[in-house]
Amino acid sequence: MVFGVILAGGIGSRMGNVEKPKQYLKVGDKPIIIHTIEKFIVHDAFAKLIVLCPKPWVENTKKLVDKYLGEMASQVVVLEGGSSRNETIMNSIRYIESEYGLDDDTLIVTHDSVRPFLTYRIIEENIKYGIKYGAVDTVIPATDTIVESQGGDVISSVPDRSKMYQGQTPQTFKAKKLKDLYESLTDDEKEILTDASKIFVIKGEKVYLVQGEVFNIKITYPYDLRVAESLIQDQKKK
Repeated sequence: MVFGVILAGGIGSRMGNVEKPKQYLKVGDKPIIIHTIEKFIVHDAFAKLIVLCPKPWVENTKKLVDKYLGEMASQVVVLEGGSSRNETIMNSIRYIESEYGLDDDTLIVTHDSVRPFLTYRIIEENIKYGIKYGAVDTVIPATDTIVESQGGDVISSVPDRSKMYQGQTPQTFKAKKLKDLYESLTDDEKEILTDASKIFVIKGEKVYLVQGEVFNIKITYPYDLRVAESLIQDQKKK
């Protein structure tokens, strides 16, 4: 079975002084999180879409899903997220295991709630190659030179840009394998995690690449909201 897992656990501190987490801000005529859910809900491969958000926002999220998705709202379950990104993903896996069972073929397509411009093609390839390889990450080639600084004051190295990629989401995994690898990590290893793909890398497992899109942006800063609004308006003209 294939499940969509939409990660909405952040509070959006980098967005500045706003009254709500950034995933609930409106772009166009809908909250960002609804735009994102809609990209998943049109794909018939998913047994369920699991949305994970901060505890104080669970009921509000359920109301938004009902308001904007109508009959399709039954395909969505809203759960409380965890204390970190990976603990939030583990919450989704625990739900799947309790409600549907977990086997070697159970697949989760995890995605940032504040990346509302992913395409059907990106989702389709995540599922296809997730099934084939067990772990895939969506990336785009780095266009800027990447500079490494160990201390934050001088350049330590300048990696070969042709080998550098910028990570996006979705990230797709065989859920049981991800759970087993995560539970085998030491506390120190968990401390250095940035996302779920790194769990596989730490354990020497291969993570295959899916080509993303430049416009598959993550809405993080106030400027990103203006860019997103422009993209939404441009889509309406087509």
